[in-house]
Amino acid sequence: MANYRLTLCYDGTRWKGWQKQGNTEQTIQAKLEALLTRLLDQPVEVAGSGRTDAGAHAKMQVASFRAKTDLETEEILAGLRRYLPADIGAISLEQVEPRFHARLSCTGKTYVYRIWNSELPNVFERHYLYHIQEPLDVAAMRLAAEDLCGTHDFRAFCSLKKFKRSTVRRLEAITIQELGPELRLTFTGDGFLYHMVRILVGTLLAVGRGEKSPRDMADILASQDRRQAGETVPACGLCLETVHYTR
Repeated sequence: MANYRLTLCYDGTRWKGWQKQGNTEQTIQAKLEALLTRLLDQPVEVAGSGRTDAGAHAKMQVASFRAKTDLETEEILAGLRRYLPADIGAISLEQVEPRFHARLSCTGKTYVYRIWNSELPNVFERHYLYHIQEPLDVAAMRLAAEDLCGTHDFRAFCSLKKFKRSTVRRLEAITIQELGPELRLTFTGDGFLYHMVRILVGTLLAVGRGEKSPRDMADILASQDRRQAGETVPACGLCLETVHYTR
């Protein structure tokens, strides 16, 4: 039984997220498992590095699965590239050590959130950007981002109402780039809670609009109260950029 590591990219616009669900087959995981089951003529279960939301995208998602097959790795990869829909791409496939697991072996992730901050429309990238017309105080947003970095309990930045596991995470860095009318926010951390990046962005936007102060970040973290943080911004601007492993 060989263990495989699959690297993917996808446009999540028409998908209901990564994780398979009982009421729809329109998820990335369900599509992959169905195709691999047919290609390898055996039931295949796929584990992802983490879940991405409905409508969110990935430049690098990593998955792992086990299978016993006479097909060469290159043949499996060719089959994936041939039969996957155009909005899911198989980048690479390799056999890895038995202990590798896409989620459990992951040491961190980098997400990017893109904002189109202009009165002008951006028709051709509308599925990959959150369009905001009002001016933003980017300097204040950067100050707020500094206070969000580090190891904290991010319960206030999670949409779940019940928690079975720790909500402590480490945010290594938040950068905010101004690329003409586009703001590009990059988040790197050891892990992210449900909707965490989208709520972080919504909170930083509240600072940019003057609705919150950079000094409020410590109080929001300490409150552990979702109502104290900002809105959950739309998924369209979110992309899983990189999944980190020690090797």
